[in-house]
Amino acid sequence: MASDDMPVTITVPEFMRRMQEMAQMQGGMGGMALPPMENIAINANHTVTGKILKSDSEDEQIKLAKQAYDLAMLSQGLLTGKDLTAFVQRSVDLIGA
Repeated sequence: MASDDMPVTITVPEFMRRMQEMAQMQGGMGGMALPPMENIAINANHTVTGKILKSDSEDEQIKLAKQAYDLAMLSQGLLTGKDLTAFVQRSVDLIGA
């Protein structure tokens, strides 16, 4: 991946996406719940990835990794509810820091 691509990219396999849509349309396919399935690619060429790896603070690493992951989830429309609220608050905290 290029260094100007996203630090984390999430894709949902087309088959699973279609199965999930069919399950929603059919009211859950008789109570059968489909687990979420995502493919996650980490861009080793991105500066954020380097910053995570070089950080001496485990808390900082976790915070940056979670932020990058949540950005990828948000870009796919998969970040909702309390996770979205936490992302927004964490973003505000990062901007203010």
